[in-house]
Amino acid sequence: MVDADQTFVIVGGGLAGAKAAETLRSEGFSGRVILICDERDHPYERPPLSKGYLLGKEERDSVFVHEPAWYARNDVELHLGQTVVAIDRTAKTVRYGDDGTVVRYDKLLIATGAEPRRLDVPGTDLLGVHHLRRLAHAERLKGVLASLGRDNGHLVIAGGGWIGLEVAAAAREYGAEVTVVEPEPTPLHGVLGPELGGLFADLHREHGVRFHFGARLTEITGQDGMVLAARTDDGEEHLAHDVLAAIGAAPRVALAEAAGLELAHRSRGGGIMVDEQLRTSDPDIYAAGDVARLRHPLFGRLRVEHWANALNGGPVAARAMLGQDVTYDRVPYFFSDQYDLGMEYSGWAPPGAYDHVVVRGDAGKREFVAFWVKEGQVLAGMNVNVWDVTEPIQRLIKERVVVDTEALADPHVPLEELIA
Repeated sequence: MVDADQTFVIVGGGLAGAKAAETLRSEGFSGRVILICDERDHPYERPPLSKGYLLGKEERDSVFVHEPAWYARNDVELHLGQTVVAIDRTAKTVRYGDDGTVVRYDKLLIATGAEPRRLDVPGTDLLGVHHLRRLAHAERLKGVLASLGRDNGHLVIAGGGWIGLEVAAAAREYGAEVTVVEPEPTPLHGVLGPELGGLFADLHREHGVRFHFGARLTEITGQDGMVLAARTDDGEEHLAHDVLAAIGAAPRVALAEAAGLELAHRSRGGGIMVDEQLRTSDPDIYAAGDVARLRHPLFGRLRVEHWANALNGGPVAARAMLGQDVTYDRVPYFFSDQYDLGMEYSGWAPPGAYDHVVVRGDAGKREFVAFWVKEGQVLAGMNVNVWDVTEPIQRLIKERVVVDTEALADPHVPLEELIA
């Protein structure tokens, strides 16, 4: 039975928000839990949108965090297709929906996620220009890729990051022709650096993907409202029937900004500033998932746009809202599947943060573990087609062990032996 004396409101119906609602109930919270989602679909997980669901290997229902009946059964008041338009911190209320419904909160969680960055070039209003962030985007793109495959059509992807490469792999499996336009010299350059970005370029080239590095899209041309080609700033033109913008995502901070919460500057990645408990500059408001720029005990300030951050951050925020003494100190983690390559990445090692990369195994066969190392300490590790090593990799990172890099590179030395 719900005790109406306390009301916790969650804004955002992604994985972080849904897991926070689940945690509030599992931890025994008996007050009102209100979950407000601006999408009409029930809360769902996003990785399948560029992986299994996009490929047609997973059913639509498999993406949802909970079955629809779960929310009513657990007394979670779910409002779908409703947008929160204002937070009044003085009155402790949120206003949402077309009719301006106002609800008071005792604690508030902002889990509004991120939105795709838009191409700022002529031609983006043509049919055939796509983004991939929401389930509706994936449903549309799934049909597009199947059609391109049947008709030997061409897809141009702006951006060689994880989303761009995963869609490229899916498109090739459907049989579409694919060109990736990327301003850096390799794909994934900002994550993997020059040392390993080329490995993913080789993987995709082997499957027929064409790359155009060192260039940006400047125009999408068309006829009768349909895409015909994509032009780049170095004068090249690529045949295109469809274009995917995969140039990153921006945290959805407009609501928090209007409410006067402290934000990170856009030049630093943006996001709502939170402490180790995911609490914002207002002690009764928390933020989790893609929108939160947290103070991590290992890595300092960072904002993480990955599934595991939402999966783990939502529950931590919920427990903090309940007054529990919790700290969000999870090592950042994400995974990717492309063709026959599967990988997991743990840690945080942006360009300039590390001295060198140590490779254990055979990178040529794409069966290896790579470590980004600074002064003998592992900042990040990526296992490629090598499994059951995430736990020791994360321990190496978390415990800041100074390692013998020769032993680190030797597959015959168990990683557990390197942990003091």
